[in-house]
Amino acid sequence: MDSTETPRLSRLTAILTQLQSKRLTNATDLAKKFQVSIRTIYRDIRALEEAGIPVFTEEGKGYSLVEGYRLPPVSFTESQANALITAEQLVLRNKDASFVREYSDAITKIKAILVHKTKDKADLLSKRIAIRNNPGNDSTSNNMSTIQLALTNFNLLKIDYQAADQAERTKRTIEPFAIYSTQENWILIAFCRLRQEYRAFRLDRIEKLEILDEHFEPHKMTLPEYFAYCLAKSRPLT
Repeated sequence: MDSTETPRLSRLTAILTQLQSKRLTNATDLAKKFQVSIRTIYRDIRALEEAGIPVFTEEGKGYSLVEGYRLPPVSFTESQANALITAEQLVLRNKDASFVREYSDAITKIKAILVHKTKDKADLLSKRIAIRNNPGNDSTSNNMSTIQLALTNFNLLKIDYQAADQAERTKRTIEPFAIYSTQENWILIAFCRLRQEYRAFRLDRIEKLEILDEHFEPHKMTLPEYFAYCLAKSRPLT
């Protein structure tokens, strides 16, 4: 076999995984990821099509697999399984119960498809990793899963929120925009219709949450743009 064939076969398999994991991916991103030319990616896509893989090309946007097509279950290397087990321990220390529950269910399904040898080693590693929580931080939440669904489906959220600097909680209708984590606390960035601006809400201070049937227009701003906006606001005027 030609020495170039094995790397190409590995790349084709990896491209298939990328196509299955994303709704749409383009040749430029694939070329950067695999450190090859865009022309090489074009040839790889043609090779997949010739092999009978139903790749759909959306002109000017990128590639995807035809809806309904699924690859056989993926396999994990030992190092990849170890990374998942380590991530599991990080998740288990998280302060949002719904997030821990959903991830635990997902990792159980992933463990089920590991080969026996890798599964045994993963079980051993899971017993030899511990990440201690900060004992001074006992605040919890249980709304991550609902918030994630609202964010991706553009549903308004109605919340009762207890801010640290306010004696009484306030009722807000918000448009969820993004989520990030800091110091074990999850932060929801949302456009607050009460304040008419983007605000950050700690999940453990949301005392009541309701997902509404009403939808909002998707936000045009990206998360990096939001952080840049916040940085600019915090700078003194010159």
